[in-house]
Amino acid sequence: MSISLYHATVPTFLQITGAVSGLLDRAEAFCAEKGLDPSELIEARLAPDMRPFAFQVRWVAMHGFGAIESVRNGGFVPDMTPPPSDFAGLRARLADAIRGLETVGYSELDAYIGKPVTITLRDGALTFDAEDYLLSFAQPNFFFHATTVYDILRWKGLEIGKRNFLGKLRFAED
Repeated sequence: MSISLYHATVPTFLQITGAVSGLLDRAEAFCAEKGLDPSELIEARLAPDMRPFAFQVRWVAMHGFGAIESVRNGGFVPDMTPPPSDFAGLRARLADAIRGLETVGYSELDAYIGKPVTITLRDGALTFDAEDYLLSFAQPNFFFHATTVYDILRWKGLEIGKRNFLGKLRFAED
């Protein structure tokens, strides 16, 4: 059995982006329940040299649907503008990513196999084949940022577990 590039990326991007959106809902409810200013979570970071929660959420969207757009365009330039500063803005960013991922055609990504994707960073550029970009750069970054979102919320006291991170699982009958 073979697996397509679509199946290796898009369904998981959708699953985890949806789970992160659910984590935002829980985070907002936690703030209301505890009387916390939402900025206490939105601006939280695990270490002084790490980006804050809002940045992590935005980069889940950027390394999910944004990665697909990068493959389509042949390039990726990180969006370093400030992320949304409230739950509604973060939720909208994830909803846009989910809508975009839902438009990706099953065979579309396989058509990009072997095509170059260049990442432009402040200290240079890296060029990958589309499949190597998605599987060795975008997907690991996507999981790093999604995990960091989860970790910040756990650290701040939210009662969440692995099931919250995993989101809606896919089964043979789906």
